[in-house]
Amino acid sequence: MAQTKFRPGVLFGDELKELYNYANENDFALPAVNVVGTNSINAAMETARDLQSPIIIQLSNGGASFYGGKGLVNQDQQASIYGAVAAATHVHLLAEQYGVTAVLHTDHCARKLLPWIDGLLTIGEQYYKEKGQPLFSSHMLDLSEEELEDNISTCHSYFERMNKIDVSIEIELGVTGGEEDGVDNTGIDSSRLYTQPEEVAHAYEVLSGVSSNFTIAAAFGNVHGVYKPGNVELRPIILKNSQEFVREKHGIEEERPIHFVFHGGSGSSLEDIREAISYGAIKMNIDTDLQWAFWDGVRDYEKRNHDYLQGQIGNPDGDDVPNKNYYDPRQWLRVAEESFKARLKKSYEDLNAVGRNAG
Repeated sequence: MAQTKFRPGVLFGDELKELYNYANENDFALPAVNVVGTNSINAAMETARDLQSPIIIQLSNGGASFYGGKGLVNQDQQASIYGAVAAATHVHLLAEQYGVTAVLHTDHCARKLLPWIDGLLTIGEQYYKEKGQPLFSSHMLDLSEEELEDNISTCHSYFERMNKIDVSIEIELGVTGGEEDGVDNTGIDSSRLYTQPEEVAHAYEVLSGVSSNFTIAAAFGNVHGVYKPGNVELRPIILKNSQEFVREKHGIEEERPIHFVFHGGSGSSLEDIREAISYGAIKMNIDTDLQWAFWDGVRDYEKRNHDYLQGQIGNPDGDDVPNKNYYDPRQWLRVAEESFKARLKKSYEDLNAVGRNAG
C-alpha cells in the first residue's frame, strides 16, 4: 500500500486541524461528498485512493435516514441516527483497506433536527470511551436562519460537548439559498445570502474559547443546486474581508486564521472556486453535480443496452437469449459509480487537490 502524508483511516481532533492547515497553506480545498449508500461511499473512497488525496464523506439528515433504509421509521430521528452510525462504521472499516485518509462529517442540522446530533453524540461518547477515538470527525450545526446570538450560543454549547471527544464543529453564518434535502430557501431575502465580517469575528471569538478545531460556512451568495449562469452572484471577497477583519481585531499574524467552508459548490465556476480557496476555503460541498453524475451513468447504460433490458429473456441476439448480465444491479450500479468518480475527479482538479496525500 502506498505511503500517505496523512494516515489512512478517519482523522479527528488535531489531526483534522493539521489537514485543514495544510490545505490552507498550500491553496487547495477538499471535496465534501454527500453520500446515501455504500455505492457513493465506495466510489468516493476509490476516487480519493486513485488521486492520492484525502476525502470528506458526509451525510445529511435525509441521507443518513436513507442509508438506514426507507423501511425504518424515523420517529425521534432514530433512522437518521442509526443510518449515520451504520455509514460511519462502513467508512471506519474500509478506509484503511482503501489506503484512504477520510474525514467523516454530518451536514446541515437545523434546530428541529438537533435530536439527530444529540443521538449521534451519545453514541459517539460511548464509542470514544471504548475506542479512544470519535465515531465522526465533525458535525455541522446550521442555525443560520435564527438570530446570531441564538445561533452562536447553541453552537458554543454543542461544541463544548463535542470537543471532549475530539469532534470538530462546522457552523453556518448567513443562509445558503436554493433547496436541498427538504430545506427550501429559494425565497430567502437576498441580503441574508451574504455574511458580514463582524458576524464571522463574533463566531471566531466565542468558538475559540472552546477550541480552534472549528470551521465556518460563511455565506457569500452560495446556493444549493444548479442554476442558469447569471442567476447566482457569488462574492468570495466576503471571505477575504472577514479574514482581514479578524486578523486586525485580534492582532493575528497568520494570513488566513479561519477555515472556511464553501457550500453549494455544484455548478460554480472555476474562477469563483479558486478565489474562495485563496481566501481560506478548505472544504467545498458537492452534492447536486454528483447526484446527476450517478444518474447519468445509469441513463447512459440504459440507452446503450435498451434492447437487452426489456425482459429477462429475448434480445437482438435471439428470442431465447437471457439478459441477466445486463440487468444484474452490479452492472449498472458500477457504471453509475464510474460516472460519479469521473465527476468527483473533476472536482478534485478544480479544487487543486490532486496528489495532496502522496507520501
